[in-house]
Amino acid sequence: MATAAQHATDGTKAHRLAELRAFLRSRRARVTPDEAGLPGGARRRTPGLRREEVAVLAGVGVSWYQWLEQGRDITVSPQVLDSVARVLRLSSAERRHLYVLAGLNAPPPEVDPADADMCEGLTRLIDAWMPYPAHVMDRYWNTVLYNDASAAVLGMRPGMRQNCLIAFFTDPVYRSRTAPSWDALAPRVVAQFRAACSDSPDDDGFRAVIDEAKAACRLFAELWERRDVAPAGQNRKEVEHPLVGSLVLESTQLRVPARPDLAIVLHTPLPGTGCEARLQWLASPEGRRGSLYPVPG
Repeated sequence: MATAAQHATDGTKAHRLAELRAFLRSRRARVTPDEAGLPGGARRRTPGLRREEVAVLAGVGVSWYQWLEQGRDITVSPQVLDSVARVLRLSSAERRHLYVLAGLNAPPPEVDPADADMCEGLTRLIDAWMPYPAHVMDRYWNTVLYNDASAAVLGMRPGMRQNCLIAFFTDPVYRSRTAPSWDALAPRVVAQFRAACSDSPDDDGFRAVIDEAKAACRLFAELWERRDVAPAGQNRKEVEHPLVGSLVLESTQLRVPARPDLAIVLHTPLPGTGCEARLQWLASPEGRRGSLYPVPG
């Protein structure tokens, strides 16, 4: 006799397969024969591809594809799903959705060509965050963009090593300004970078950053050997600024779904610390004149 848990599992599976059936039909209907490169496609009156055409173009059996689109409980492989996704011209998000509906672990997210150029919008976003510091970094924590408050408060500037991990351990301006919280924050920063690496264990880009950080800072090497892992989230930073004194900030890392290779880091003043007014002064004309390229702490 089936248990309640088994009934729930069967119901979830039935719903998933029904969604798979509807999803594949809708994606097949939107691809024209011309787009698929089929001869005589322009003369066809019915829109979309036929099932047998998808099967032939994907290099799979016609019966197998028919069963897949019917939502039958069959065995699928990532390679075959990738072939179907290619024929149906699925985006990265749609391909991941297909994997989930077929009962497989979704592949890592990719950047779709249509979303490749988002820098103008992200620049507007971090500039709108003024007078609070904000920056954008890539998957290796290389700085892509930063606003004026990041320069005035954290010492971000042209000429420094534009990698947030390496700058944390080696940049004298950043390290001197964050001295009140630097020792407590360092192990967490390393653990968060290890978590970022764990998504791509064979990526040479991460290995290059790690090797550079090890060579530049013995403490990083020691912390790296601890093998601690922590998710990216919120970090508390205490900054001692040479012009306005103590600043207490909460750093929050946010992912960009359309650009999985990027993350936005926003700094927010903690309430009751008086640092909001100090940040506003730093962003004023008077404050900008006083903090033209950074005053070491």
